[in-house]
Amino acid sequence: MSNPVIFVSLGPGEPGLITLKGLKALQNADCIFCPETRTTSGRILSRAADILHALNIPNTTLSRFALPMSKNREQAFAAYDKVYSEASLLHKENKKVCIVAEGDAGFYSSVHYIFEKLQADNIPVQHIAGIPAFIAAGACAGLHIASQEERLTVIPGIITAEEIEKYMEEKTTIVIMKLSQCTEEIHRCIHLHPEYNYHYFENIGTEKEKYLHDTELISALSFPYFSLLIIRHSTF
Repeated sequence: MSNPVIFVSLGPGEPGLITLKGLKALQNADCIFCPETRTTSGRILSRAADILHALNIPNTTLSRFALPMSKNREQAFAAYDKVYSEASLLHKENKKVCIVAEGDAGFYSSVHYIFEKLQADNIPVQHIAGIPAFIAAGACAGLHIASQEERLTVIPGIITAEEIEKYMEEKTTIVIMKLSQCTEEIHRCIHLHPEYNYHYFENIGTEKEKYLHDTELISALSFPYFSLLIIRHSTF
C-alpha cells in the first residue's frame, strides 16, 4: 500500500504544541513542503520553517515554497498547484510526503486546496489535527472560552460592529480571526460597547506573543495579520 500524503498541523507557533502524531510524521518524512512569504522589504519569512527547525527537523528535508499574502489568490493557487504536482510525483515514487500548515490544516487553512486536488486524483491523504490559535490564546490568558451550554462563533475577520452586536445579543462568545481585515469596525465596536469583555491576542505561541484586555490599548492598535479577538458578554 502506498504512503498517504500527510497534512501536518503545526499548531499556532509554539513548537511544543504540535501533537506527537504530527511530530512522528515529520520525523519520518522524505520531503516536507513548507510555506514562506516575502515581506515588502524583501525579507523571506516562514513561521512554519521556524517551528520545524525548533523541532530539529533536518533542513535537507524541507521543500520551501513562496506563498504570496494577497487578497488576490491567483498567485497562491499557482503556488499550491506546483506543490500538488511535486507531491503527486513523489507519491508515485512511494516517498513519504508531508505538507505543513500552521494552526490546524482543516481550519481556515488554504492548503486544503491541495488536499482536495490530491483526493480528486485518488491519491491517499491524511490530515493530522492541530491546535488552532484561538484555543492556544484562551490558554495563554487563562480564559474558559465556552462553558456548559454557551455558544461559540468563529468569524474570519470580515465583520461589522452591528454584526458583533447581533451575536452578543444571542449570548454567544465571538472569536474573530485575522483582525487586519476589520480594524476600523473593531475600534468602532469598542467605542459603542465598552461593556463587552475584549481579549486581544497577536503572534500567539511566538516570542512576539501579545495579550491585551485593556480596551484603550486595543483601540489604539493597528492589527497585524496574525491577530485575533475573543469577545465575551460581561455577564458570562
